[in-house]
Amino acid sequence: MNVNELAQKSVQYRRNILKYIVKAKAGHTGGSLSCIDILNVLYNNVLNVSPETFGSPNRDRYVQSKGHTVEALYVVLADKGFFPESDLETLCQYKSHYIGHPTRKVAGVEQNTGSLGHGLSLSVGTALSAKLDDLTYRVFTLLGDGELPEGSNWEAALLASHYKLDNLCAIVDKNGLQIAGPTAEVCNTDPLDQKFEAFGWAVRHVDGHDFQALTEAFDALPFEPGKPSLIIAHTVKGKGVSFMENQVKWHHGVPNAEQYQQALAELTPELADSL
Repeated sequence: MNVNELAQKSVQYRRNILKYIVKAKAGHTGGSLSCIDILNVLYNNVLNVSPETFGSPNRDRYVQSKGHTVEALYVVLADKGFFPESDLETLCQYKSHYIGHPTRKVAGVEQNTGSLGHGLSLSVGTALSAKLDDLTYRVFTLLGDGELPEGSNWEAALLASHYKLDNLCAIVDKNGLQIAGPTAEVCNTDPLDQKFEAFGWAVRHVDGHDFQALTEAFDALPFEPGKPSLIIAHTVKGKGVSFMENQVKWHHGVPNAEQYQQALAELTPELADSL
C-alpha cells in the first residue's frame, strides 16, 4: 500500500476499534489508537503472513506483547481475512474467544500475551528457533513503554544480542503514558536507545504515525547484521480523537454515546491527510 492508502486504512481501523469497544463496553482505547498505525504498516506492507500461509513454518511472526491493546490487533486481523469481522460483535462476551488479551484461539494470533514483559522473551525464543532450523522468517514484537520496567525484558534483550538475532525486531509504542500516569514518573526507563544499545541492539527512532517513516524503517531491517533491531516509535495515546489524545484516563476508557459520535465525526477520510 502507498502512504495515502495506509492513511485511509488507519482511519477505518480507528473507527472500528471504537465501534467494538463501545459495543463491548470494555477495552483499552488510548493504546489501541496509539499503536494502530504501526500494525497497519506491518500487516499491509511488511509481514510475510496471511490466512493462507499461517501454517507455514517460514511465515513471519508477530507477537503483541502489549496485549491489552488487543482491539487494534483484532480489527487488523479481521481486515486481513483471518476471521469474519462480524466475529468482533462478540468482543468480551461470555464464551467468546475475542477477549481482552490475545489468545491463540483467535485465528492469526501467534502467542497468548497480556502479562506484561513476556512478549519479548517469547519473540527471542521464536527468533532463535529460526536460526537453529535454518529458516528465514522474521519475528516482530510490539512492546508498550509502560511494560519495559519488567525485568524479563532486559533478560530477553541480553539474550537476543548474545545469539545475534538479527531476524528479530522489537517496536516500542512510546506514547509516554500508562494506567498509573506518565511513564517517566511511574518508572522512568529513558534513555531507551542508550540502554538497548548497551545491550547490543541496533536502534532507530521514528514517528509512529508517519507511514513513510515506518515503512522505511522496516525496509531497512536488520539495521546492523548480527544485531537485533529496536524501533522506538514515538506515538500519541488516543491518536486521532482530539479529546482522547495524551489523556491518561483513556488508557481503558469507554466512550459514551455522545463521545462516540464526536469521535466518529473527527475520524473522517479528511483526517488521513493529517495522520
